[in-house]
Amino acid sequence: MSTTTLPARARVPSPGESNVSHLSTHSSLPSQASAPSPIATPGPLGLLAIALTTFLLSIINAGLVSPAVQPVVFGELFAFGGIVLILSGMWAFRVGHTFGATAFTGYGAFFLSFWALFQFYIKEIPPAKVGSAIGLYLLAWALFTLVIFIASFKTNRVTNVVIGLLLLMLVLSGIGKAGGYVALVHCGGYVGLVVALGTAYIACAELLEAVHGRSILPLKPLP
Repeated sequence: MSTTTLPARARVPSPGESNVSHLSTHSSLPSQASAPSPIATPGPLGLLAIALTTFLLSIINAGLVSPAVQPVVFGELFAFGGIVLILSGMWAFRVGHTFGATAFTGYGAFFLSFWALFQFYIKEIPPAKVGSAIGLYLLAWALFTLVIFIASFKTNRVTNVVIGLLLLMLVLSGIGKAGGYVALVHCGGYVGLVVALGTAYIACAELLEAVHGRSILPLKPLP
């Protein structure tokens, strides 16, 4: 999630500059005597992985489709939400953007571990305690998101709002699951749909800017 798009050959920030700027990861190899090869930003890929995975999970939590279709989400959780997002985080580390790298890698681990929970471990939890266990899991990730949210005040308005809504989604869903409050889970699902749309907007803005070399969809910086 970005404030601006750097040119394809933009340099990595020097030690005196901040690299905690946005979920977008526009940067490049350090400048050398010869012209460096440009490195593509992993930002749009990571953002789309978050958007699609959040959309699929949220449309179920909102009650818009039957929970019986959950297995169709598991492959996407593993491949796109998990592996691709973690790879995006590693590439973000490579180009020197700590904020995007931390967020992408963290949420990639979240989706991958969520897949593992349903595939391998949920059967070991007593049925009466499954809701409480999932609620605890979601609330733990809400703490992670709180840290990301605080850091997002150095990004742009869209990113800041989307991460704030993601935090709200996890809190509502976590409390709803832990307490058996179906209405709260549904509310969390609807908030998640907004998060998915907002993340997709940022990904589109990043991708269009990378392709066209100029800003097309606005991402207003925070003061």
